[in-house]
Amino acid sequence: MLRRHVIATAFVLIGALHTASAQAPAAKTVPVFTNGQAQIVPGFQDPAQWIHQELWVETDFDSDGDGKKDRMHVDVTRPRQSDTEGLKVAVVYESSPYFAGTSGPRSNLWNVQQEVGEAPPPRVSQPAPQFRAEHAVISTSEVNTWVPRGFAVVHSEAPGTGLSQGCPTVGDHPEEYAPKAVIDWLNGRAKGFTTRTGNDEVKATPWATGKVGMTGTSYNGTIPLAAATTGVDGLEAIIPIAPNTSYYHYYRSNGLIRHPGQWLGEDIDYLYDFIFSGAPELHDVCNKLIRDGLYAAGRDRQHGDYNDFWAARDLINKIKGVKAATLLAHGENDWNVVTEHSIRIYEALKKQGTPAALYLHQGGHGGPPPLEMRNKWFSHYLYGVDNGVEKDSKLFVVREGLPRGAAATSYADYPNPEAKGVELFATKNGNGVGTLTAMQTKAKVTESLTDDVSFSGAALASADSSSHRLLYATPVLVDTLHWSGTPQVTIRLSSSKPAANLSVWLVTLPYDSTAIGTLGAMGVQSRGWADPQNSKSLTHGGNYSSKLAGEPLTPGKFYDLTFDLEPADREIAPGKRLALMIMSSDRDFTLWPKAGTQLTVDLSRTWITLPVVGGAAGLKKAVGK
Repeated sequence: MLRRHVIATAFVLIGALHTASAQAPAAKTVPVFTNGQAQIVPGFQDPAQWIHQELWVETDFDSDGDGKKDRMHVDVTRPRQSDTEGLKVAVVYESSPYFAGTSGPRSNLWNVQQEVGEAPPPRVSQPAPQFRAEHAVISTSEVNTWVPRGFAVVHSEAPGTGLSQGCPTVGDHPEEYAPKAVIDWLNGRAKGFTTRTGNDEVKATPWATGKVGMTGTSYNGTIPLAAATTGVDGLEAIIPIAPNTSYYHYYRSNGLIRHPGQWLGEDIDYLYDFIFSGAPELHDVCNKLIRDGLYAAGRDRQHGDYNDFWAARDLINKIKGVKAATLLAHGENDWNVVTEHSIRIYEALKKQGTPAALYLHQGGHGGPPPLEMRNKWFSHYLYGVDNGVEKDSKLFVVREGLPRGAAATSYADYPNPEAKGVELFATKNGNGVGTLTAMQTKAKVTESLTDDVSFSGAALASADSSSHRLLYATPVLVDTLHWSGTPQVTIRLSSSKPAANLSVWLVTLPYDSTAIGTLGAMGVQSRGWADPQNSKSLTHGGNYSSKLAGEPLTPGKFYDLTFDLEPADREIAPGKRLALMIMSSDRDFTLWPKAGTQLTVDLSRTWITLPVVGGAAGLKKAVGK
């Protein structure tokens, strides 16, 4: 009897437990954070259960002039729990003009074989990319990283590309306000529709927290910063990777026509052709309005001066609008979108008190910060996780010899707070290898070079002697030389012609041509380019909105120029020599005039100011003197 009573009691208890279990609500699936980072959650992990949406968001502009506000094509991927369990999630958002494809093989670029300062020969337009009439999935980038961690991922096609309406503008208002409209839609402030032209609305507020983080590389990294300049509420953090922050700084340098590395002959109108993947019926309208109208009038490919056209496409002029915490990433050997694009933005954000950090690596174009860093950034700013990221160091550098993704060395700030400008002066024998010294030449000494674009910068830096460049080097380093910041050169020169290219490289000797990234080499420390015709306004002192105004050179007359080389944080190993190389045309970046222009440099008024960690004492330690 006792045994039966025990068994009966057991069944009663089991039944009671089942009843209690049936009555207890199932635990909801929510994002999980460990060590300050969002973790992969099994309930979010199955792609078959993710919710996919396609829609069009209405903007505030009409870039094609048809009398209707343009709509942007958008896709959404989010955890099913954002429907079934009422879960609200933060958003990681990427926008691009590339998602629908780009034009075919590189052709129809500008012909660079022309004299400096002359009107360029006409360019034949690049054929448009093939139009894709339907594609509900815009991209899968970032999806596998963030959706399993409890975020939604949103993509949009830039104006005039893919199934988005309007015209490409390559910078300017539409590229800033198209992503703003998407963020507004995520916060219930803009309208989204199920079709390009219909009126059936779709809303994001039932599942979106309204907090958004943007990221992307190159053009896709430009757009987050462009969106942030609008000050849109809800954009909490951005991680731009190798962003182009000024089309002037991408296609011009200090009044000089210059091209991005490996894109010789590219200009803003070619980029327009390259990305215009929008509906074919828009092409005639947009080409006439934008490429053959606005661009032809504004780009000024003859003089290369800064004007209102370029100012409208320079995000530094709109930086006060940025409230989003910004983690910038850039390769120090990126000669496509050069490092100043990120560094100028970092320094401006720091000055105005916007949270910002800078990640530099030794590769070329692209290269994101490690996932751990990005995860902490988005976890803190989008989900409010107290992981201390806002108190971290402001500069992270993957040091020389280490691959992308390797552990970075952290520093208090950029430039390194211990860096101080040291002036290094050129002495005679620059056609061989002259001396770069801390002692200024008092007597006037002039040396000349003859322009010949058939010689590459690498060949000139490698040569023991050449009449086509001037080269001045420090003694052999006995200790590591660490410099951090923006080198600046001052040159007094004359030209045998009314217009000429001026190119300056900072290199290490013996020159190492081992390739790193886009036109990068182990031997290149920095580069810079300028138009001597703009000598009166080359010193911008950080004021990037100042307009350049060139005037023809008087042959034989000396002009003083001061301009920046590309910024970086670099360490030069013992056994090397640091060298300043002055030449005229740079065959990888500038126009190709006929050989023969002679530049004469007054060495008594020529030097480089290098931001050395430790200042003069740091330099003396490095050279052993």
